Amino acid sequence: MTTVTFTIGSNPPPRLDKALGRDVPADSALSRSRLAKLIADGAVIIDGTVITDPRCRISEGAEVTVTIAAAEDSHIGPEDIPLDVVFEDADLIVVNKPAGMVVHPAPGTPSGTLVNALIHHCGDTLSGVGGMKRPGIVHRIDKETSGLLMAAKTDRAHHHLAAQFAAHDVERRYLAICYGVPASNDPRLRGIKGASFEPGNILKVQTFLGRHKTDRQRQAVSFTEGRHAVTRARVIEPLGEPPAAALIECWLETGRTHQIRVHMAHCGHALIGDPVYGGRRKLSPKSVGEAGAVAAAQFNRQALHAATLGFEHPVSGAKLAFEAEMPADIGNLLRAMRERN
Repeated sequence: MTTVTFTIGSNPPPRLDKALGRDVPADSALSRSRLAKLIADGAVIIDGTVITDPRCRISEGAEVTVTIAAAEDSHIGPEDIPLDVVFEDADLIVVNKPAGMVVHPAPGTPSGTLVNALIHHCGDTLSGVGGMKRPGIVHRIDKETSGLLMAAKTDRAHHHLAAQFAAHDVERRYLAICYGVPASNDPRLRGIKGASFEPGNILKVQTFLGRHKTDRQRQAVSFTEGRHAVTRARVIEPLGEPPAAALIECWLETGRTHQIRVHMAHCGHALIGDPVYGGRRKLSPKSVGEAGAVAAAQFNRQALHAATLGFEHPVSGAKLAFEAEMPADIGNLLRAMRERN
């Protein structure tokens, strides 16, 4: 159990939870949501009195004491699942997630997830995030997307890393294989709302994203509602003769659910293998060869890999950057599609 004591500064916000969120020492790494729970639990004392109403007013100069109990064991069980650990220290861990692994337990997948594996792997090195001995997942990648993902081991690291994501300061680059070749001289692509090109033939897609109105498992592009989303992409290698697909690099300005997959499909360049947004397109053997056409038709996940992850270490401030090699299945798909060339 630890305590944090501080004084409310001048012109405090009208609500207690907002005032505490503004003035609590940064090194305590207490988010506003965590503070709200601590208030409700009776762990906040204002000038000697326990206050449990997050909406009450607080005055300048008030003395605040917040009591933080030791982290409890998580309800999520540890599971001995092998992990490809790229980096690990006392504050965070970076893993190369395989395709097919869900990041966090949910009603449909209560076990076998990355979080189950991390709880087992990290063990006693988890000091607690949000009052529970669990890793702090600050970003996710889809079940069938492979690649780099980071998790915090401490509240302090989680708070700092989440702030970097909120400020769009984290570099995330993905490799993908899409149908067609996005090009600035394509009049069809230039006519798609939300799509534009930047110097260097870089495709920029800017829309809102939100849940599909009839299929709750899908995301949909909108220009009036949802969450702002920006994706950029560039062609690394056209595939086929004439080109019928492309190896592309994508990077995110925002991080929304299925963002790359939805944006590329919106532009008419859905990812090969995508069961949700890819449609029933087939590649011609005349372009990518018989082996390439068969490999693309049989590829059973979206051809998307989180290849690069860069951020600032939450404690040391050092700039960290990691890369994960393309997984074997996407590598085999590429080789098959290159044979025609």
